[in-house]
Amino acid sequence: MLALGVKTPGEYLEHITTRGNRQAELHLLLLNEITIGETYMFRHPAQLEALRTVILPEIVKAKTALGFKKLRIWSAGCSTGEEPYTLAMFLLEEAQLQKWTFEILATDLNDNSLSTAKNGIYGEYSLRSTTELLRKKYFKPVDDKRLQAADTLKSLIRFDRVNLSDDSKMVFLKGLGIIFCCNLLIYFALASKRRVEQHFFSNLLPGGYLFLGHSESLYKVDDNFRLVHFPGTTGYLKPPWDMVRANHD
Repeated sequence: MLALGVKTPGEYLEHITTRGNRQAELHLLLLNEITIGETYMFRHPAQLEALRTVILPEIVKAKTALGFKKLRIWSAGCSTGEEPYTLAMFLLEEAQLQKWTFEILATDLNDNSLSTAKNGIYGEYSLRSTTELLRKKYFKPVDDKRLQAADTLKSLIRFDRVNLSDDSKMVFLKGLGIIFCCNLLIYFALASKRRVEQHFFSNLLPGGYLFLGHSESLYKVDDNFRLVHFPGTTGYLKPPWDMVRANHD
């Protein structure tokens, strides 16, 4: 309201609903102010362990049999980028993925957060769970308090602004092996959750996995996914074709 020079909530409501430049205000100011960006690197170690011990071996086996060695991962609601950079380091460190190519799609609604993510400059708060070995290997000093992600990591990540409620964009995010959407859908109404989950299911390849935040679930939201329990966490599996056929036989 201060930036626009309006004095009452009613006047502000009018500005974002009826004025000609309402979309600019929504995108550049309001959404950037109200979206929440709490995150840090290696925030969910149990999910990474599930990837290492169960999910990646499944994907490697299935794709190698078909002659493919490429993996696409989506970090939906990536905030300031700590999650996609975590995934980039994790993938590069995995011996079972040698000679594979990766693409990490990292999206968010907040333009300020995406700008921070693209710059890749972080302080101790974001790096507090990152080992000294990984810091030295994948970051370069900016000053005595901050490090910047190396091009080795940045080259694996494509940052983009995507609103999960925008069906026109969601339908084009196909061919994904794994989707991370942590601590985001808790802010969605049920109907919006269902629409987003339908897109997630459609965009995942058969045998792909969806990870949510620890306080989130698809209970009464979506019954297409299969809930899978891992030590310390859960994931949602899009059944492979052979499993789908078996259920229909």
